Amino acid sequence: MARSLRIQYPGAVYHITHRGNERGAIFRDDADRQRFLAILSQSLATYDVILHSYVLMGNHFHFLAETPLGNLSEFMRHFNITYTSSFNRRHDRVGNLYQGRFKSFVIDEEVYLSAVSRYIHLNPARTGSMQAMVYGRQFAYLLDYQWSSLPGYLFTPKRQDFVAYGPVLEEYGGDNPSGRAEYRHRLGIDLAQGLPLREKVVGQTILGDERFVDKVRKKFLPGPKDRERPAVGTIHQHRNKGELLRIVAAKLQEPLETLLHRSGLPRLVTMDILYRHGGLKNPEIGALMGVDYSTVSQGRKRLRELAAADVKLQELLAELRGLCQ
Repeated sequence: MARSLRIQYPGAVYHITHRGNERGAIFRDDADRQRFLAILSQSLATYDVILHSYVLMGNHFHFLAETPLGNLSEFMRHFNITYTSSFNRRHDRVGNLYQGRFKSFVIDEEVYLSAVSRYIHLNPARTGSMQAMVYGRQFAYLLDYQWSSLPGYLFTPKRQDFVAYGPVLEEYGGDNPSGRAEYRHRLGIDLAQGLPLREKVVGQTILGDERFVDKVRKKFLPGPKDRERPAVGTIHQHRNKGELLRIVAAKLQEPLETLLHRSGLPRLVTMDILYRHGGLKNPEIGALMGVDYSTVSQGRKRLRELAAADVKLQELLAELRGLCQ
């Protein structure tokens, strides 16, 4: 049986899930779960992946994630290997932790972003023991479940800095008290009535309306031979780092020395552009700038934090990224 297709492209949004080997536990205690989330946070920052929702269950997990760089496989490979190594060291074991490849469904965010988020958050109430409970107890258990991004969707003090809550809440009027209340209300309806999404997945790969499915098929599955491949994706085109540095220097009106070796916003912007459009990894950027890879990772994270609160910086970055494509 052929493996399901792995469709990748910049800006793709996915529902991702991975199960423990032989359905075994991937967490033995809360320390494992905390370590899992710490590694997840680091991996998201390293690969510029945006996490909208997640849930940790006993033997599997679910993510709703967006890949601006079209690098899902690279991100998941790094994350899974890092957590498996940590889990094996802690529990003095060897071998695979997960069962085969992770599953991913590319989704039409305009139609299904919120629905997939709710589907993920409903998982704790779908376990065998909870399904036998009355609705009130199920909903109370769901709201109290801590190993999920749901608490941050409902209560801002419980938010985690590696989760992007805003895009999902836009459907409910925004990230405000009424929007969060409406999300909770919709979740309660889904719990009572069910939220069937699996049967809507096309070809074990795509979740979207006819327009979206047709677009993805035409762009990524152009012929029978491509459908037989184990993975189909785009090639992310990278530009020469010298060209990119010249573009950034001209736009920011800064000398090359400032971009590469002086602390400040211009260097953070340069790190971001070299990673996104030059195909350079953090260690390569660090070697170019005379810093270690963790400084690059933290610098790119700092830029995202600054941009989140500065509209003019967002506009500058968008313009620069357009020039560098």
